[in-house]
Amino acid sequence: MKTILVTGPIGGGKSEVCRYLESKGFPVYDSDSRTKHLYWSVPGLLDSLEEALGVPFREFGIIFSDSSKREKLEEIVYPLVADDIQKWKEAQKGAETVFIESAVAAGKDIFKALYDEVWLIDAPLDVRKARNPKAAVRDGIQSFDREEASKIIINDASISELHKKIDKLS
Repeated sequence: MKTILVTGPIGGGKSEVCRYLESKGFPVYDSDSRTKHLYWSVPGLLDSLEEALGVPFREFGIIFSDSSKREKLEEIVYPLVADDIQKWKEAQKGAETVFIESAVAAGKDIFKALYDEVWLIDAPLDVRKARNPKAAVRDGIQSFDREEASKIIINDASISELHKKIDKLS
């Protein structure tokens, strides 16, 4: 089974790409929603995170401005996410190609063995800020190694143009 990591900065269009791939019948692992599910389904996880970060769950957004808290969260959560991805992949029996949507997996050693190639979905900063105002804030904490990307898809036009680019790849 070929596994493709779909990554990129906030507002770049990775979610749109993954929605489109799902509409074409490809299995897609949505890291954001699956991680949120883990918060609520893994016994004691939220308590451990609140203790490690020193803040209640509602204030976990602090990880975007405090790198030490972000690193603590990653140490606790990433092994659980990697295990969840592996189990999800095992459940995709018969699929020739599956996709993992994640803004953070690229470049993280714990995830490297879980994918075969990387599609980087990107757009100019002004376009991304128009799509999502958080792009300006999070841009400095997310880094993407363009060298690791197997494919770089620039999403600076319409959704139909983006879909055409994906059709050429999938």
